[in-house]
Amino acid sequence: MTRKKYNTEFKKTIVDFYNAGQSVESLSKEYNIGSTTLYKWIKLYTPNEKTGITEAEVIALKKENAQLKEDNDIPKKGFHHISERISKTKTLEVIQTLASEINVRRACQLFDYPRSSYYEIMSRQESNQAKENKRLKIIIFQIYSKSHRRYGAPKIYQELLKKGIKISLKRVQKLMRELDIRSITVKKWRPSSTNEGIIQERENLLKQDFTTSNINQKWVTDITYIETKTDGFCFLSSIQDLHSKKIIAWSFEKSMTTDLVLDTLNKAINSQKTNQNLIIHSDLGSQYTSDAYQNNIKNIGINHSFSRKGCPYDNAGIESFHASLKKEEVYQKKYHDYSDAKSHLFQYIEGFYNCHRIHSSISYLTPQEMENLSKQSA
Repeated sequence: MTRKKYNTEFKKTIVDFYNAGQSVESLSKEYNIGSTTLYKWIKLYTPNEKTGITEAEVIALKKENAQLKEDNDIPKKGFHHISERISKTKTLEVIQTLASEINVRRACQLFDYPRSSYYEIMSRQESNQAKENKRLKIIIFQIYSKSHRRYGAPKIYQELLKKGIKISLKRVQKLMRELDIRSITVKKWRPSSTNEGIIQERENLLKQDFTTSNINQKWVTDITYIETKTDGFCFLSSIQDLHSKKIIAWSFEKSMTTDLVLDTLNKAINSQKTNQNLIIHSDLGSQYTSDAYQNNIKNIGINHSFSRKGCPYDNAGIESFHASLKKEEVYQKKYHDYSDAKSHLFQYIEGFYNCHRIHSSISYLTPQEMENLSKQSA
């Protein structure tokens, strides 16, 4: 199998996260990178100046921070408002769900629930169905939390099936209602206009045929805006492989220039194998129709396909990704500045979307899993 390539910016960002307090283990799991590789990057990109902090002290600090994070995150997982508006019975169910993650004393404190009452009720005999529902709620909540509250019932249902748990979608929906959890994604309406001046039509090679038999046959690309408090609108350029649904390259800058899309293209070329049959599809934006971009495309030997004027459906793949990004990440946060936004985008794209987000269109695999399967069969 072909070894996965990572650009320098990716490696430095991973090391920045390590130096900010994330462990090698968590980074390895989140970004699907071997721990040995991570240690090499850390050695390579960490400054030589000694900090005076030993490795043992760093591990101790991480454990302490993890405990503090647990105390802070539990209320944020959707339960901090429950005790104010649900019955004591449901509050007890929430405490039971959390019992596998934190101790009973702490859980009862969080919800102002008497420990004596908890132990008294727990001592009573539970039905088999009640025990099974409790077990399922723990697993459902773990999947929901791992998705950063982005998964609704259909995707959680698929993850349960992957784990070999036989359950119906309706039961998942019922248990999620009892837990009072739901997908946090929010759609945001954005008007579009086709009257943006006269744009010269160019050849549409894709013609809304998004079918593929392997990776690196059809790429789609586009630019979207990300708002920040102090730096205003910044711009994300992305390239997606239609076969794996993976974002194979992305760049984020304060200006929407031709250099932005060229940088994204170069990252894609450096990380993937190209051939003369490869198609890259974009809209008719000036960045993509510029002489610099067109010359670069020709030199590489890629075929450039263009959407028709005012027809976003021609580029549905990348439009869908940017819509998911906005609903699942951008609209849930307020970014302070460019650096803050870039850090969160990295975590969403590289940590969640590519490595952990399942897609119904690729048999509920993640983009990285789909790419790996494609490389194995090549």
